[in-house]
Amino acid sequence: MTSILTNVAANSALQTLSTINKNLEDTQNMVSSGYKVSKAADNVAYWSISTTMNSDNKALNAASDALGVGAAKVDTGYAAMQSAIDVVNEIKSKIVTATESSTDKSQIQLEVNKLKEQLVSIAKGASFSGENWMVNNGANTGTVVDGFVRTDAGVSVTTATYDIANNALFESIDPTTGVTTGGILTDDVMSVDVSDITTNSLATQLSNVENALSKLTDGGAALGALTTRIDLQTSYASKLSDAIEQGVSRLVDADMEEESAKLSALQTQQQLAVQSLSIANSGPQNILKLFQQ
Repeated sequence: MTSILTNVAANSALQTLSTINKNLEDTQNMVSSGYKVSKAADNVAYWSISTTMNSDNKALNAASDALGVGAAKVDTGYAAMQSAIDVVNEIKSKIVTATESSTDKSQIQLEVNKLKEQLVSIAKGASFSGENWMVNNGANTGTVVDGFVRTDAGVSVTTATYDIANNALFESIDPTTGVTTGGILTDDVMSVDVSDITTNSLATQLSNVENALSKLTDGGAALGALTTRIDLQTSYASKLSDAIEQGVSRLVDADMEEESAKLSALQTQQQLAVQSLSIANSGPQNILKLFQQ
């Protein structure tokens, strides 16, 4: 039955066209944005997970930056410690040279004094961002970010400490005179004097320098362990960040090949639906032919 009041075919075609247009709009949004889940309404579960993971990744990147600062701080201390070891080894060799009776001990002492000055310069220059682990100045411990953990509250950083009190080259350095107190070097190295001493006292000083070298080696080993820990954590942070990004991508990114094919299909369907609606709308006009003579 054909009715001029209700066009059932047109209504059906219109509903089909409306559905196709809605799907086409969604697909066009995915293609233009690259996301299949760009808001909570698209998929509440995936949107919630991706939002949390993206937040964690930002915190992770901040933690990685903190690891970089910590690495620079440790590297500065290690460079100073290694340089101090080299200089103390040189002082050690001067003491050994001074044990030869025919050497000019006063000239050797001049060289030793210059090496002592170098040790002070090394300690004073080992500062990063206002923090110097080679001169205690009452700090006692140094703190550095060495990792991070994921808790219910989010990403939090973990820290490691460096024993400045027992590993500093000096307890303090007078800014005017350069006179040092305490630390690894003051008693055992800065007191070395080969200008007018007997062989026995040289042996004592040599033993003292060896003791200082042992302590310097321990300090360098502690810094090296921190460096290894930070390097491993930095590498892990990079891999973890990539994994999080890939995980989020699987949840919310659109498959461009699939969406492109779907877009072409929907555009074809839209054209067919428009044509179908046009045919349906022309139906009632055919009734006029019934009344033609």
